[in-house]
Amino acid sequence: MDRQNISTGGKWEPIIGYSRAVRVGQFVFVSGCTAATPGGLVGKGDAYAQAVQTLKTVESALQKAGASLKDVVRTRMYLTNIARDWETVGKAHGEVFGQVLPATAMVEVSKLIDPEMLVEIEADAIVPG
Repeated sequence: MDRQNISTGGKWEPIIGYSRAVRVGQFVFVSGCTAATPGGLVGKGDAYAQAVQTLKTVESALQKAGASLKDVVRTRMYLTNIARDWETVGKAHGEVFGQVLPATAMVEVSKLIDPEMLVEIEADAIVPG
C-alpha cells in the first residue's frame, strides 16, 4: 500500500520529525492538533475557542488526505485541566461530530508543548473505498 505523509508546515513538524497526518490505503491518522496557527495561538485562556480551532486543524489535515470529518471513527482529546474544561471542549467536539459519533477518549495531561495550550485532539478516519 502507498503511504502519503501530509505536512502543514508547522514549526514543530521538522523538529520532532512527524507528519500532520498519514494516509495508508483507506486509513488516515491525524496527529495531535492544537490551536497553534501561523498567526499564533488562537483562544489563549479559552478551552472552547482552542478546541474549535483545533478541530478546524484536524478537518484541514483530513481534507489534505482526501478524507472528511464524516470519515472519522476515533478521536482522542487531551486537556490540561479536565475538571474545568471538559464540558466546553466536549461541546466543541459535539458540535463537529454530533452526527458522526466517533469512538473517543478525553484525558487530562499535565501539560502540552506550549504552556498556553489547553487542549490537543487527534483523529483516525477510514475513507470509504
